[in-house]
Amino acid sequence: MFIDETWIKTNMAPLRGWGGKGERLRAYAPHGHWRTLTFLGALRCDRLTAPCVLDGPINGESFRAYVEQQLVRVLRPGNIVVMDNLGSHKSPAVRQMIR
Repeated sequence: MFIDETWIKTNMAPLRGWGGKGERLRAYAPHGHWRTLTFLGALRCDRLTAPCVLDGPINGESFRAYVEQQLVRVLRPGNIVVMDNLGSHKSPAVRQMIR
């Protein structure tokens, strides 16, 4: 399974858009409450498992919590876990939990 994460910042909301002719364009975006949301997941050849949304950017502590609370539950003997080169993935504690 492949482990990866992606993020979005709430200040990335578009400020302009297209609306119908003569109609006001109505859209909503958070104002003054900018934050980062991170989505993590484990992609298998047939499905996505262990999805998780974190309120904030990924760091070593939050990734270890994800592995401990979400990923370890879906791992079975013989599974191969592939992660990218992110620093929080390289922790000996993460490696031990996955093994």
